[in-house]
Amino acid sequence: MKPLEKEADTTFVKCVVWDLDDTVWQGTLSEDPDVRLRDGVEDLVHELDRRGVLQSIASKNDPDLAIAKLKALGLDDYFLYPQFSWTAKSELVKRIAEALTIGVDTLLFIDDSPFERAEVTAETTAKVIGPDRLDSVLLRCDLPPSSPTSVGAKRRALYQDEVRRKSYEEGFVGPRAEFLKALDLQLDIRVAERGDLSRCSELTARTNQLNTTGLTFSKTQLETLSTDRSNTLLVISLRDVFGDYGVIGLVLLSEVGPGWRIRLFLMSCRVMGRNIGGAVLAYLVEQADQRGLPLSADFRHTDVNRQMYLVYRLAGFEDHRAQGAKDTILTLRPGAACATPSHVKVHHEALG
Repeated sequence: MKPLEKEADTTFVKCVVWDLDDTVWQGTLSEDPDVRLRDGVEDLVHELDRRGVLQSIASKNDPDLAIAKLKALGLDDYFLYPQFSWTAKSELVKRIAEALTIGVDTLLFIDDSPFERAEVTAETTAKVIGPDRLDSVLLRCDLPPSSPTSVGAKRRALYQDEVRRKSYEEGFVGPRAEFLKALDLQLDIRVAERGDLSRCSELTARTNQLNTTGLTFSKTQLETLSTDRSNTLLVISLRDVFGDYGVIGLVLLSEVGPGWRIRLFLMSCRVMGRNIGGAVLAYLVEQADQRGLPLSADFRHTDVNRQMYLVYRLAGFEDHRAQGAKDTILTLRPGAACATPSHVKVHHEALG
């Protein structure tokens, strides 16, 4: 079988980080409490939200005054993990990326100050523009399409659920294992249907850290792959006591020789720390064992996907790559004990 090829090398914008003074609104809030929104900002905030682009704030403002003003303008609910500090804007941008568990290179920072833009450019990999370019934001090729998937359209709500999870976790008294058990995690694994392909394509484009190969696929490519009888495309969904995460991952499983090969395995960063990867691999190992098939996996080492490599190794996969090689095939060690984490309930289909 020919190796899978990467379709594109575009890092998509997952979050727009706004400055406030002379950017979101005209003027300086501390000098004029009656500042007004810059023309076009309200419509842009709404459209970015509709497309599933997250939004946050990095501002040198009094947080109480700024939040009150945003609330008066009807925009306070659109911004996740807003940062108010006189610290360097680059540090605020990094904090936002960490809180959202996304790469800094997936942020678009908008600020009227040439100094702040230069500082963020020098200290981070975030994309940077001034408010004079707001009219062109929706035309960017690294922005999600104007017709979002069902998950994309409610992405902010999904992250707001995550804020509640984090707040619950911070206040939880007891071992982490008990916290995970209290979440009542319900994992669904099933064969992808045609209606899933847009979301699957979106995941390949947006997911960098929890991605075993870094490959991206269009909806058309995924449709072609899934109609090949030697391939099985699986979608992974998750829900817990706080709500539905939606489709958070996918697996492309192929028949290679006498066994199965995991050609692609990725998951949204929103499930990091839940050991969902271990649960998915336990399911695949069980399905392969029932058929007496050897199981292997493609893996391409990148700068950000070491976590997925560890998931494989902890599940009993061995790596025989040459020193320094980025591409490898991991093989499941005979007799490896790969069990479903006790805090995850797996609902699945038997594979044909």
